[in-house]
Amino acid sequence: MTTLFTPLQLRGLEIPNRAWMSPMCTYSADASPATAGRPTDFHLAHYSARAAGGAGLVMVEATGVAAEGRISPFDLGLWEDAQVPDFTRIASAIRAQGAVAGVQLAHAGRKASTGRPWEGGDWLGADEYGWMPYGASPVAFPGGPVPHEMSREDLTAVVASFADAARRALEAGFQVAEIHAAHGYLLHSFLSPLTNHRTDEYGGDLTGRARLVLEVIDAVRAVWPQDLPVLMRISTTDWIEENPEDARESWTYEQSAQLTAWAGEHGVDLVDASSGGNDIVPIPHDVDYQTRYAAKLHRDTTLAVAAVGRVKEAAQAEELLRSGQADAVFVGREMLRDPSWANHASRELGATPRFLEQYAYAL
Repeated sequence: MTTLFTPLQLRGLEIPNRAWMSPMCTYSADASPATAGRPTDFHLAHYSARAAGGAGLVMVEATGVAAEGRISPFDLGLWEDAQVPDFTRIASAIRAQGAVAGVQLAHAGRKASTGRPWEGGDWLGADEYGWMPYGASPVAFPGGPVPHEMSREDLTAVVASFADAARRALEAGFQVAEIHAAHGYLLHSFLSPLTNHRTDEYGGDLTGRARLVLEVIDAVRAVWPQDLPVLMRISTTDWIEENPEDARESWTYEQSAQLTAWAGEHGVDLVDASSGGNDIVPIPHDVDYQTRYAAKLHRDTTLAVAAVGRVKEAAQAEELLRSGQADAVFVGREMLRDPSWANHASRELGATPRFLEQYAYAL
């Protein structure tokens, strides 16, 4: 019996299998102010296809909790009530195809206001729908502008914006909310000593640097139903400590393990274990460069863990679960290449694919 295609229970929600679509930015929203942040027909087709393709959980890409929290002007956002109906279409379509609908709530912080990657990804000015990024400290991402250091008032506002976006996501019909605290975006920039040089209660030791993340978890959990799960994506490492020639103090695996424990105490149900993104540093090229840290978290903590990163083959995903290295697997680029990756993997592993009745004649 395959493990990848057995259900996973998180609180009162049963996710039909453990092959999940990873949140991946598509930079396909309209940047004009009148419709900024709203999903389009592209998003409707994109996400419903992966749901129809057999994914157990379809996680909608990073969705800005504030207009300035988007990575680019072309990203999705849930910072105002008028955006809810467009997200309702997406959540409804995902659920109609038998998958669970999730959304990743994000604030890009100092990495915000960039162009589309296939157009160069340069930082944008106000005349290009751009804005001044925010950060824990005035420390620029390499090649970018020095961000505005967030004040106490800014921090109060950003915590409220995560809660408000979660409330809107729930209204739209999403069943899973994921807090993005990875990849050098705002919450990660508070966690990491690379980017957090503050001397107030939001800086200093790990307790201080984790304060904002835990406040965000509490705020989201307060508006999210107790029978539905909250997930959190983290970078398990900045990929600094692994380099013996780089002596900078950074975000480490040990700190990730402690944060995971605290997150569980505050109501997070599963940690999505990614890595990197806080600086431009070389990363390993081996296949398990991220999943090995997910396996360590799964071993060292009591919280459920999802692995992500270069998962391509059904047998690889199955082994991660069967060997106890993770509870679920997020599949990224392979699901871009093949919307029915999950159904094909199911058939390969001897399980029953979730093909739509309309497609049964083609089997």
